[in-house]
Amino acid sequence: MEISTELFKPLNKRTPAREEAVRPSLTYWKDAWKRLKKNKVAMICLMAITLIFLAAIIGPYLIPYSYSEQIRGEEDLAPCREHLFGTDGLGRDMLARVLFGMRISLSVGIVASIINLTIGVVYGGISGYFGGKMDNLMMRLVDIIDSIPTTLYVILLMVVFKNPEVNIFELPVLSLFKGLGASLISIYVALGTTYWITMARIVRGEVLSLKEREYVTAAKALGASNMRVLFKHLIPNCIGTIIVITMLQIPTAIFVESFLSFLGLGVDVPMASLGSLAADALGGIRSYFYLLAFPSLAICVIMLTFNLFGDGLRNALDPRMRK
Repeated sequence: MEISTELFKPLNKRTPAREEAVRPSLTYWKDAWKRLKKNKVAMICLMAITLIFLAAIIGPYLIPYSYSEQIRGEEDLAPCREHLFGTDGLGRDMLARVLFGMRISLSVGIVASIINLTIGVVYGGISGYFGGKMDNLMMRLVDIIDSIPTTLYVILLMVVFKNPEVNIFELPVLSLFKGLGASLISIYVALGTTYWITMARIVRGEVLSLKEREYVTAAKALGASNMRVLFKHLIPNCIGTIIVITMLQIPTAIFVESFLSFLGLGVDVPMASLGSLAADALGGIRSYFYLLAFPSLAICVIMLTFNLFGDGLRNALDPRMRK
């Protein structure tokens, strides 16, 4: 039997090989950063957050006026070249006060997020890992703390801190924070003692779902202690959720501080936060609307940028969102 040469055809060079690398190997964080960079909204918000922090930290030093300096003869000025945001009824520069108020509000958000990480992650991890009666007891304590209204809690703390018989600033540890005032410290304490509850519940749920995995059983079989399993294996596998929740709770803490300051429970005079600036401008909203517009716009921009960036960060850190 003769085989004709017409049955054979040359191999097309454009035909792909069977085994071909689709994309280079990336670590979890490199892959998350790559997907985050593709999200234009998240990157714009990241740049905006960076500018907000720079403006709050460096901005007050670049302005020739202090947030508490009263300039006589320049009360209730509209925005102009000398005062870009105008002045209030006491002749204080509004740009300096808004930048200083952003610093106070952001500091509250940062303090709340740090406490949120330290207490919430450890508490929720221990509760979810050991389970049983310990989990039941720890979660009932969380329910009790969560039942206390934040506003009432801040008022009670302010009454205690402002009591002349209980001068907390005489303590060596707290003498450094005397300049902050009792009202601001009460907000720090209130958020620090109640704000970690959401993080604890989320971490507990994550640990409950992860502690039955095979790598946890293997770590126990190799002789790893409970604390090593929890902090070396379980909590690192929850890091994506922890980062996202922390990022989303920062604007919530800022809003809570602004709301309390708006009610008069915030910083002490002459200090200013965004909420207290809005409260001071509320009386003259018809004549001097810009006094309310600028701090309100700052609150809106901070809330919007943090929430949008947190949403983009969640999509980048969640492997299930990968296309």
